Amino acid sequence: MKILIFDSSSIITLVMNGLETILKDLKKECDCKFIIPQAVKQEIIDRPLKIHRYELDALKIQKLLDEKVLELPDAVGIDSNLIQQKTKLILVKVNNSYFSGSEPIKLIQIGEAAALALSEILTNQNIKNMLCVDERTTRMMFEKPENLRKLLQGKLHTKIKLKKSEIPKLNIKFIRSTELAYVAYKKGILKYRNPTNNKKQILNALLWATKLKGSAISPEEIKEIINIG
Repeated sequence: MKILIFDSSSIITLVMNGLETILKDLKKECDCKFIIPQAVKQEIIDRPLKIHRYELDALKIQKLLDEKVLELPDAVGIDSNLIQQKTKLILVKVNNSYFSGSEPIKLIQIGEAAALALSEILTNQNIKNMLCVDERTTRMMFEKPENLRKLLQGKLHTKIKLKKSEIPKLNIKFIRSTELAYVAYKKGILKYRNPTNNKKQILNALLWATKLKGSAISPEEIKEIINIG
């Protein structure tokens, strides 16, 4: 069994670009489960349903859940209490890993922590999984923590201390909504045309759309993907 875990950022990017419809076909293509933790559901469905500005997007995501395109962790036998326990531990550790002076910097919210917790649980059970996250901070923290320290230092214009020992040792493979959109394009799930049928322009537009709606991908990375085709 293969599992793709989503945090809030990646789902929001897809919905804001009208790309949430690709998930049903992608799920069939990869023969895997698409899972969102309960904390992520609260962030992208439960709370937004009560806010007029975000209500329509929340309804779109609720439809994916109703159709079992997206599922909750109990669909793969993961106990919600275990996720909650690990989520609390990850929140405490991660949000006490980078400091400005004596003050810890709060880097992740409960939804991201729950997604990380679920990935850890699945990995410990030898279940293959990936985590779809568009936020740069979360990925950098686990892939290049020192680079994140420098980034924060530049943004906050103050010295940032890093306690690497506080960052949980999680063996996580990350993917972004951008890569999902690219896979959907390559497999013919997304079919766009322009007057000249310029495929590179279509792909460029697709990748930039995800970037401009929240996916942390650089212009250089976009060029690389386009060159690959």
